[in-house]
Amino acid sequence: QVQLVESGGGLVQAGGSLRLSCAVSGRTFSNYDMGWFRQAPGKEREFVAAISRSGAITVYADSVKGRFTISRDNAENTVYLQMNSLKPEDTAVYYCNPIASMIHRNTLSAWGQGTLVTVSS
Repeated sequence: QVQLVESGGGLVQAGGSLRLSCAVSGRTFSNYDMGWFRQAPGKEREFVAAISRSGAITVYADSVKGRFTISRDNAENTVYLQMNSLKPEDTAVYYCNPIASMIHRNTLSAWGQGTLVTVSS
């Protein structure tokens, strides 16, 4: 089974930055596109960002474009999400997951525990 371990969340003031990490095991990491998703209290889980297998292509939700950067290190089986200029509305539990394609972004694995990001005003 695939294991997804998210880390790096925490409490930060608006305008601050955090760098999230997602360690992947149980599959050939470099063979899959990867995505970040988030779920805010009382809301549905939503797409945040995606990165292609090689890292050459990235896609972002409009709400985070220009503020967040997704990257990956295939040698370390890890995907990252650099979050800058954080806003209170970014408060959510953040999850990573392999995705079927950069277009449809269907998730391929069970959700991990996620990492909580809380942005105070």
